[in-house]
Amino acid sequence: MYLFQALRVPAYSATVDSISAGEALVGDAKLVSSNGRYALGFYNPGSKSGQTPKSWESPVVGPHGMSKLAISRDGNLAIFNKATKSMVWSSRASITAKNTTAVLLDNGNLVLRDVSNSSTVLWQSFDYPTDIMPPGAKFGLDKITGLNRRLVSKRSLIDPSPGRYCLELDPSGVAQFVFKLCNTSIVYWSWSTLQWDEQYFNLLLPELPEHDLFEKKFINNDKEEYFQYNMLDENTILVSRLDISGRNELLLWDEDADDWLAVYVQPKDQCDVYATLRSPNEWEQRDRAGGCLRNTPLDCSTMNKSITATTDKFYSLPGVSLPAEANIIASIDSADQCAQACLNNCLCTAYSYSSGNRCSLWYKDLLNTRRYTDGITSTGEILYLRIAAKDAESWTNNKRKGMIVGVVTAACLVGLAVMAAFLTWFLVMWRNKMKQSLSISDDAQGGNGIVAFRYIDLQKATKNFSERIGGGGFGSVFRGLLTDSTAIAVKRLDGVRQGEKQIRAEVSSIGIIQHINLVKLIGFCSERDMRLLVYEHMPNHSLDAHLFHSHSMVLNWSTRYQIALGVARGLAYLHESCRDCIIHCDIKPENILLDASFIPKIADFGMAKFLGRDFSKVLTTVRGTIGYLAPEWISGVAITTKVDVYSYGMMLIEMISGKRNSSCNGNTSDEVEYFPVEVASKLAIGDVGSLLDAERVCKVACWCIQDNESNRPTMGVVVQILEGLLEIDMPPMPRLLQAIVGISP
Repeated sequence: MYLFQALRVPAYSATVDSISAGEALVGDAKLVSSNGRYALGFYNPGSKSGQTPKSWESPVVGPHGMSKLAISRDGNLAIFNKATKSMVWSSRASITAKNTTAVLLDNGNLVLRDVSNSSTVLWQSFDYPTDIMPPGAKFGLDKITGLNRRLVSKRSLIDPSPGRYCLELDPSGVAQFVFKLCNTSIVYWSWSTLQWDEQYFNLLLPELPEHDLFEKKFINNDKEEYFQYNMLDENTILVSRLDISGRNELLLWDEDADDWLAVYVQPKDQCDVYATLRSPNEWEQRDRAGGCLRNTPLDCSTMNKSITATTDKFYSLPGVSLPAEANIIASIDSADQCAQACLNNCLCTAYSYSSGNRCSLWYKDLLNTRRYTDGITSTGEILYLRIAAKDAESWTNNKRKGMIVGVVTAACLVGLAVMAAFLTWFLVMWRNKMKQSLSISDDAQGGNGIVAFRYIDLQKATKNFSERIGGGGFGSVFRGLLTDSTAIAVKRLDGVRQGEKQIRAEVSSIGIIQHINLVKLIGFCSERDMRLLVYEHMPNHSLDAHLFHSHSMVLNWSTRYQIALGVARGLAYLHESCRDCIIHCDIKPENILLDASFIPKIADFGMAKFLGRDFSKVLTTVRGTIGYLAPEWISGVAITTKVDVYSYGMMLIEMISGKRNSSCNGNTSDEVEYFPVEVASKLAIGDVGSLLDAERVCKVACWCIQDNESNRPTMGVVVQILEGLLEIDMPPMPRLLQAIVGISP
């Protein structure tokens, strides 16, 4: 049996809302809040098989009434199994009170109080919200205790134990909700807290009263970070639930139907959720933990044979969006070679080959792939799904669409996928190719290949990582020397999963392109739990060292201008000249490296996002650094290359001023000096003499940070302006800066 807190108006006549020492809740008895709105008691979810799901922890089995809720001897609230006389759950609060009582409040919060001081809450159910975020509950992090109040979906329709989806506030401090696969770093959706807007919900729920529906707040200080909403109309019941499907539902209680009405769901498309099902029973119960199975296993006995000799086949799926986590193989020159590369690896389940000689392989499960309803190739890409010969024969003999759907389901392509294990390292073919007598001096230079270094070689090149030249949240950077005296910078990444993600992003971006204003990636290392990236060494370090640190060389205006122009050229190349448009997503001084001649090199592509030339926008979770984030990141809409333009503009202002855009003023304890306001204000009145006589750069900066992305120039236009080929008009002051200085638009 399971303790149940009902978020609806029940028809109970009982008025008992509390349990004191010596009392118990047993059988059909319930606690009912004093306003009659909430009830708490035991219920049995049941099972068609008559068996308790294996995932339940310490289930109470046997005749009805064997569970008991009571105050234990130590003052905690506890559930007991009467048959075994054992405790199966406890609130486990640190209690010094001699006498306690549990009360179900009018907002649905079950609290444990000190009888002698009712204002002292020893434990509360709102701190452990399961899959429901009710009004009045804090949703977020207690920075003092480390308690993270987040939602966790149920496992299935009959199993209320924790499922695979989690919803929590963004740990980076951005005011948004992130949807994750529990116990992983995989974020599949984000939703800004700004969307909890009065007008927003009034549009969704026009039948509700015209007066205010609720009040909301987002708090982030030294003690806590949380989101909270409270209903202002006591007759309206609205709750937020993380459904079994991995989607967040806003549920409105319908008095007439005596049931919950889902008035809003996010994400709207189920295909945006990582999920899949394995068996008919799991389909029926919507249990996504098991994954899916092939009808026929792949034949891995044909390794290294020609395509015509292998038993495995490929089935083409035109008009699809390609799966997540693609593994790019840069050394492939044809579609046949790409297909063979997939056949040579038992873990490879599909491949795609684009017209620009871009070979993408996928290992094991295929994540978040969908086929467009019109089935037109131009709508998406062509995915070649690897299937067993037996299934290929069935496909040939049966042209019905249902057969296609069946095999696609067996290959984990119902638009949903399971994250069973982290994807196999996608450059294994490169490593095999370079295995023969790898030496640092011979392989780490020349050509456009990316070297798969051995860890022992990098250990030797860096003198056992003894000369640290930088670091950050990703890990540390060490100076090294190849045997031919070429200086290198070795970035050692912390965390295997995050390290693999960054390596893939770096190799698939700067690893396959060359430009004077992009840092050169020489190679990588992926051995056991070691994840390292090897770059050309930049003797003048990063731009922030020269802008914000007094011990570094102060850059003259001419050098700064050339750095600004070089960064603009690098970004323009990424946006406009690569085979796929690359959005960097984290432009800031720390990611601009300077060579011996102070030529800037854009670095750190760990957050980069690819955008096909047939698309202008891409939907992704918030990535980047506070202070450089464009407004559209916060609103949760699809982003474009203009997010890089915004970050570039914010960085440009710092290059003009030589100080952080937001820096504490030492003269006043609470005052914050925001330099973009100073730039925009002086520009508006024509006073640029105090800004290094840089009217052109000031104008570019203010155009780049316009709130509406359509008003920002492209990086190609920025290059032409800085080169003096285009003139630029006076920009309007962005609304953000207007709000800071109190100027009416």
